[in-house]
Amino acid sequence: MDHIATANPYFGVFVLFVITFGAFIATTVAARWASRALASKENEKIKLSIYECGPQVTKQPNRISPQFYLFALLFLLFDVEIVFMFPWAVDFKLLGWFGFAEMLMFILLLAIGFVYAWKKGALEWHSIK
Repeated sequence: MDHIATANPYFGVFVLFVITFGAFIATTVAARWASRALASKENEKIKLSIYECGPQVTKQPNRISPQFYLFALLFLLFDVEIVFMFPWAVDFKLLGWFGFAEMLMFILLLAIGFVYAWKKGALEWHSIK
């Protein structure tokens, strides 16, 4: 009868995963506790005070449009997809017609995604009202 540690070659990886997960949870809990214990809760008056003859500070609601996030995500999506074209261009002669057909399908999928985002109004810039 084999011992469990020698029966599976990935047992050590599993143990390290469990230890790492436990350390992550412990660190997260400790950081949350420490930040709540050490945070100053009496500094709201200081934040709202006038600084060096400046204007009176007023609280404003956080009104950042989700359009900014959508625009940034679309930029990252298409930017990363364009990066995939560089290795294809380097090995274009090696890949032949099969690689060319694959890249045409990839570009077609990019175009479909672009048209979908355009029709949904994701590329329109709306002002915050």
